[in-house]
Amino acid sequence: MEQRILSIKELNRYIRMKMESDTLLSEVWIRGEISNFTHHSSGHMYFTLKDEGSRIKSIMFASHNQRLPFIPKEGSRVIARGNVSVYERDGQYQFYATHMQPDGIGSLYLAYEQLKSKLETEGLFAPGRKRPLPRFPHVIGVITSPTGAAVRDILTTLQRRYPQASVVLHPVLVQGKGAAPAIVKAIRTMNTMGEADVLIVGRGGGSLEELWAFNEEPVARAIYESAIPVISAVGHETDFTIADFVADLRAATPTAAAELAVPHTAELKAQLRQREQMLQQGLQHRLAQARERLRRLRQSPAMRQPQRALLQHAERLDTLKARLQTMMMSRKELTDARHGRLHQRLLRYHPQESLLFAKRRQSEGERQLRQAMSALLKDKSLQLTSGIRQLDALSPLKVMGRGYSLVYDQQGEKLIKSMNDVEPGDMVKVKVTDGELDCQVWGIRKGVDDDGEGSTTGA
Repeated sequence: MEQRILSIKELNRYIRMKMESDTLLSEVWIRGEISNFTHHSSGHMYFTLKDEGSRIKSIMFASHNQRLPFIPKEGSRVIARGNVSVYERDGQYQFYATHMQPDGIGSLYLAYEQLKSKLETEGLFAPGRKRPLPRFPHVIGVITSPTGAAVRDILTTLQRRYPQASVVLHPVLVQGKGAAPAIVKAIRTMNTMGEADVLIVGRGGGSLEELWAFNEEPVARAIYESAIPVISAVGHETDFTIADFVADLRAATPTAAAELAVPHTAELKAQLRQREQMLQQGLQHRLAQARERLRRLRQSPAMRQPQRALLQHAERLDTLKARLQTMMMSRKELTDARHGRLHQRLLRYHPQESLLFAKRRQSEGERQLRQAMSALLKDKSLQLTSGIRQLDALSPLKVMGRGYSLVYDQQGEKLIKSMNDVEPGDMVKVKVTDGELDCQVWGIRKGVDDDGEGSTTGA
């Protein structure tokens, strides 16, 4: 039979499957001390659980540690529940925690301090959010154990101090595993019913473990979310719980809570008697003041001789009437002057005035245009006369009138300016002042000497 050879990965996987199929290792409780604790940015917690004899690497994923009532720290002793498995990559078995709780009184106190710091940071203890209690409540809700001394103290005190108030008792467990959920449910039920004006939530004194239900985060948040003001009455004077800090008012004892919830009937009666006396004294004082004022009014000159006051008012009325007439006349003059100015302005903008002004402008423009045209024609006439004179002076006919003539070729198209333009025997046209001559060149003299002689070429 051929022996099968396994890879390291296959071996680690086989061991992991074996360990995960073991019912004991699939859900096991262990107790130990935390060391090498690391809270990763992913939210997972990596640590080692150890005791006097051994240690095991552990991990608690973020999905599980979000529900922890405390934050684990180095050296904390805890009880953890989870399963044991193998991390295939390293071939190392480790403990995967799903639940964890502090082990011992020291750890409970640590959890208490951590939750207190957390809720205080979130603002659950802020004085500004605490609401005042109703001064004269009609219904008082009491959430406590129905069998403890606390409920007897609360009911007795309420009956003694303010018997006209109704009491609604919601019995709950105040210690043990199911106490916190029961208290949370009772607070929410009382809010849903909406009958109570104030809630007293508490119990008698006890150890830290016995009072722990009032240190649970769900209870604190239920008190914070309550629409009804809450008085916390947990323990004796030296005992403080998380519920005490969140509640709208903290009472040292259940009896003190009842005293804070309602006024004392005897005190109210005494206050009413005192207010009645103050009211009577105030009314008597006001009546005496009114009588004295009436007496002074009867003795006043206005009451004895009322016509004198009327005469003064009549005189003042005449003065005001004269002043009013003067002001009206002045106002009329100002108004007339203003209307005159406006009328003059309107006349300046009247259409007939505008038309006359436009005609005057047109006549003036026409006159200026005629003057400009006359001046321009005169200037152009002078320029034309001067040009004609210049043209007449430069006219070839003028030159020919002095004995000169123009010689053209036989066709009469080309002006002969040099003897090089003709040959002996050529026919030419000679233009004189009063006509043209058809001539023939018989000879050419190329140049003239100073004595009037030159060379001649004949035909």
